[in-house]
Amino acid sequence: MKKIPMDYLVKLFALCLIIGTIGCSDDETPPNNIDPNDPSLVIWEGPSISFRKENGSDPSLEENQDRISDNVWLTRSNEGGQIFNIVLESSANKSNSPLGTEWALGRTSDLTSLNFSAFRQAVGEPKEVVGKDLVLHLIEEDVYLDLRFTSWGQNKSGGFAYERATP
Repeated sequence: MKKIPMDYLVKLFALCLIIGTIGCSDDETPPNNIDPNDPSLVIWEGPSISFRKENGSDPSLEENQDRISDNVWLTRSNEGGQIFNIVLESSANKSNSPLGTEWALGRTSDLTSLNFSAFRQAVGEPKEVVGKDLVLHLIEEDVYLDLRFTSWGQNKSGGFAYERATP
């Protein structure tokens, strides 16, 4: 019987460990812990509506805020930057605005495979968000909905527009 070198056995063992951790089964928990069979999971799949804040319009006025829920009213300052939740914050913060929300690139049909984060972390530069499919998670309500930006005003104009699902 021929002896197998120890370094070969170590490499073989390491390979087996890697293969074992990569393998998937149908009963694994999704990476974001969203259970598609959970009866309390709420996904808005109603008719799509459009929201638009015109360049230069006052973000403090109701018509320039998308009042998605009691806790999330999205708008954008005329000083540029990203969107924010005027219910919880008076201006946008690059790290965590809009508060009370999480975002992921993708569609609700792929919910279990999406990774949610703050808006800017999810989309990169906000001006590049136009045309991207996004899922918005309203954290307090625990609701998920599809959203797609259709415009993003440049040069500190504050305008933006999107289409989103409704209840």
